[in-house]
Amino acid sequence: MDAEAAKYLGAGLAAIGMGFAAIAVGHLFASFLSGALRNPAAADSQRPNLIFGFAVTEALGIFAFLVALLLLFAV
Repeated sequence: MDAEAAKYLGAGLAAIGMGFAAIAVGHLFASFLSGALRNPAAADSQRPNLIFGFAVTEALGIFAFLVALLLLFAV
């Protein structure tokens, strides 16, 4: 395998992380909504945890995107 093919393969594998981050964000909000509908009184106390989890998950997706771009366009 030459270096160009390995670069594209690595970028594609790194881009899969963005898809997993999107799935994780959907699961995070679905779980919060399910819990909030079961116990509406506790929803306000769990909202900071939701925002923190969203930020961390989204950051991991952005990092995966950054790695893919670095693999493709870094000299």
